[in-house]
Amino acid sequence: MFQDMSQSQTSDIHLWSDPQTGLQAVIAIHDTSRGPALGGCRFFPYNSSGDAIRDAIRLAQGMSDKAALAGIEQGGGKAVIMAPRDIQNQEALFLSFGRFVHSLGGRYITAMDVGTTTADMETIARVTPHVTCTSASGNPALYTALGVYHGILACLKACKDLPDSLNGVHVAVQGLGHVGYALCDLLHKDGAKLTVCDLDPEKSALCQKNFGATVVAAKEILSVDCDIFSPCGLGGVIGTSVAQSLKCRAVAGSANNQLATPEAGLALHRQNILCAPDFLINAGGLIHASLSHRGKTAAETRKRVTLIEQTILRPFNRQITSGEPPSLMADRMAEDILYSPKHQLEQLSA
Repeated sequence: MFQDMSQSQTSDIHLWSDPQTGLQAVIAIHDTSRGPALGGCRFFPYNSSGDAIRDAIRLAQGMSDKAALAGIEQGGGKAVIMAPRDIQNQEALFLSFGRFVHSLGGRYITAMDVGTTTADMETIARVTPHVTCTSASGNPALYTALGVYHGILACLKACKDLPDSLNGVHVAVQGLGHVGYALCDLLHKDGAKLTVCDLDPEKSALCQKNFGATVVAAKEILSVDCDIFSPCGLGGVIGTSVAQSLKCRAVAGSANNQLATPEAGLALHRQNILCAPDFLINAGGLIHASLSHRGKTAAETRKRVTLIEQTILRPFNRQITSGEPPSLMADRMAEDILYSPKHQLEQLSA
């Protein structure tokens, strides 16, 4: 654990166990020098506590990078709850988690993530103010989808062999949760051709009915011949072998940590497949969570989310001159902000 923390420069890890509710949770705080750490609460059946801790560390670092490049005055953090096989009382479990968040004194603000809902955030808000994505602020998925939509538009601008508009562009969407479905809606309205998959056949059928999407099995989505591949489920879907076999011009989706390894990014680059860095393209939810927590309006939030298109074009344009993949360029851009001498000085004086 300490080696993982050192490698990622994670500030601190907090563990919480509550036998009465079955809650076993981890909060990783990567950085707080730009503001309180903000990141979602993931509710997932991890195989071990080690897996949960590693996931929290990895996701917290991504949140710091995301906040830095989105220009949000927040640090990066993440919470993960090891979903019990048998939940006796979900309300009690999330009240306990809320007390966990509150015990950190505002250093970490929690929000929705995979497996958690607005209702869960409402429960947490009963015991701590350090939570966002309640019913008052709304579902961040719509803003995440809007950011991915603008990221795909950036891909069209950067790829000279693709059309200028989405009309007729073929997008393969993997995962039809709140973000994936909302993204399909936006793409469909602009005339995109959709191929979709999800483990839940009802979600796929809904996209087929409402958007005229072609439905394929989950194992087939990676072999679809398309213009844009959009992974919108869990991370780690693109390893080196997958990168070498993808039949698309660009990868642009909402999933965190889409590249299983840095080598996968290099493999995409060698295949001449443009890859929108995940912590840039999926920052819409973070922007929403941060600004709504600060009392900003929905109009202000949408305006900030649309700027993701310009943010993504920065590593795309740098790639032209440097010859390096956008994934590496974006990592360096975040490091320039988080680990610059000015940043380190501010961290020492905080």
